[in-house]
Amino acid sequence: MAHRYVRVQTIHGHIHYGILNPNQSVQVIDAPPWLEGQLTDQVLTPEDFTLLPPCSPSKIIAVGKNYGAHAAEMGTLIPEVPLLFLKPPTALLAPGGAILYPAQSQQVDYEGELALIIGELCTNCSLETAQGKIWGYTIANDVTARDLQRRDGQWTRAKSFDTFCPLGPWIVREINPSARIQTFLNEDRIPVQSDTIDQMVFSPEVLVSFISQVMTLKPGDVILTGTPEGVGSLQIGDRVQVEIEGIGRLENTIRGSLPVPKWSGTTKL
Repeated sequence: MAHRYVRVQTIHGHIHYGILNPNQSVQVIDAPPWLEGQLTDQVLTPEDFTLLPPCSPSKIIAVGKNYGAHAAEMGTLIPEVPLLFLKPPTALLAPGGAILYPAQSQQVDYEGELALIIGELCTNCSLETAQGKIWGYTIANDVTARDLQRRDGQWTRAKSFDTFCPLGPWIVREINPSARIQTFLNEDRIPVQSDTIDQMVFSPEVLVSFISQVMTLKPGDVILTGTPEGVGSLQIGDRVQVEIEGIGRLENTIRGSLPVPKWSGTTKL
């Protein structure tokens, strides 16, 4: 079995990177593995830790409409160059955590995606060297308040709520270029999304090269590569699972969030 790299928090609050063993114990690494972290003698049993998002990025760069069929279902053309937007690191959510349905929205959608983990500082990276900047791969759910996306005319608020970027459960170093990505809701084993990652309009190495010509990518940064056709709405109480062949399954539930004070639009800061 390929190594599964995780980030965990112990029952005492300590955060470690490590390798998840077949018996679900974790062998601790003394630094993030993309920073040449080395194995230690410390082993955590399954009762000793909880999984966190598998990295702590300086930024999360996402790509819109990177599958042709998804662009069509959104009623738009395929972008001529990668369509970029940002999600804040505060949107990260651990595997098994609850996506909070914001009170401001009436339509929250799932978007299962392949995520890239950057391993080296990357600025103005050529296409030929871009693949070498990708340290590994994991699963993401680019949760979106679709009604707010339409209303605002830009995507920041709709994509940025706390818990709107489930990530994990672990990172693998390699993936089949034609691996299948699927999204499932609740107990239904008929996927609501199903495609292969080689159907991306812009491949991972193209994305890395393009993004690095806009902003410096740092080790541990995350790139969300876009979602296939089949996006749809979530309801409070739902369970959403994103599966990618060769990685595993990212599963989260949906629950309501606390109401927020009404924004009148008249308060001056």
